[in-house]
Amino acid sequence: MAAPSPADDVTLTFGGNATTLLRLGPFTLLTDPNFLRRGQRAYLGKGLWTKRLTDPALQPTQLPTLDSILLSHLHADHWDRIATRTLDRGTPVVTTQAAARALARRGFRETVDLTPWQQHELVRDDATLRITSVPGVHGPQPVAKLLPPVMGSVLELLRGREVTWRGYISGDTVFRPELGEVLQRCGPLDVVIPHLGGTRALGFTVTMDGRQGADLVELLKPPVTVPVHYDDYDRFASPLGDFVREVAARRAPGEIRAVTRGETISLRA
Repeated sequence: MAAPSPADDVTLTFGGNATTLLRLGPFTLLTDPNFLRRGQRAYLGKGLWTKRLTDPALQPTQLPTLDSILLSHLHADHWDRIATRTLDRGTPVVTTQAAARALARRGFRETVDLTPWQQHELVRDDATLRITSVPGVHGPQPVAKLLPPVMGSVLELLRGREVTWRGYISGDTVFRPELGEVLQRCGPLDVVIPHLGGTRALGFTVTMDGRQGADLVELLKPPVTVPVHYDDYDRFASPLGDFVREVAARRAPGEIRAVTRGETISLRA
């Protein structure tokens, strides 16, 4: 990777659950917008509901101008009714094909639907933000067929043709050794942002728990890991402490940065 300049600063502001505000050089992205308040419920489909246990640290009125919204999948704890009602329908939304079709029906005019390993780029002057869709599996079979398609994302900040920063957001996937393709296809990572929580649905674990999250860190070997999506809803069965203990017991590589809601941190080592 090329050496970063001050103009290539990368930060994350944690809004709760999987909602983050990412400032990547000149680009500003919002991930998985979820603005429900404590006690409100989100419908997951198939008769499943989940109740929010925390208040969000970001609200739509607090958001800056966005270059894009990055949506891992269309579940109501990742894109809720408040997001549909309040977000600018002209903001590009980068997501799965299924979610893009559903959001287009809700009036969002600039959806970008990606298939696995397909790329989309944002360009400003000599800076480029490249988004690569990474396949995810929202639970083991057969339950995965009942849940919406999900994608992870590799984000790469470039100056000219040189990559100055690269990060991976897992999305709501369970661990699979095939995620090692992230390194093979994209190269070494500066940060991994795993969706954890060990979410339980239909009797199955459908997001990474602490053990699986540690498996991912061992596999991808990032210098920095910023866990999200672990204690905001009542279907989470594996708190952040499970992940921290697993990583420590294995002496897995890199630094774990646990970020509190509303806090802004650097995503560089």
